[in-house]
Amino acid sequence: MERHRDPQAREAESSLHPWPPVELVFTTVVGTPVDPNNFSRTFARWCRAAEVPTVRLHDLRHTCVSMLLTLGVNPRVVMEIVGHAALEMTMNVYAHVAVEEQRSALDKLDGLYL
Repeated sequence: MERHRDPQAREAESSLHPWPPVELVFTTVVGTPVDPNNFSRTFARWCRAAEVPTVRLHDLRHTCVSMLLTLGVNPRVVMEIVGHAALEMTMNVYAHVAVEEQRSALDKLDGLYL
């Protein structure tokens, strides 16, 4: 975080416009909060430029939750990372089971009764 904060402080000092007295990690070039709609459009442009499917930023939250759970991270830890108040939100709304995990689970049935 310090590696980001120092250049940001220099940018604020050299700006022609005084930056507001807030400590944000990501800001516009004049130190104000990044507008979510503008960032969504910018992200979509980055996706097109990279020739990857354009996804909504919110979809990345779902992906992050699913990937962390697939990696075996404790669900309570995942819940804290994404800022949910209830584990049910993390597990029932955000967590998505990968097809490979479903196949692996069903493969365990193979030969069970043979």
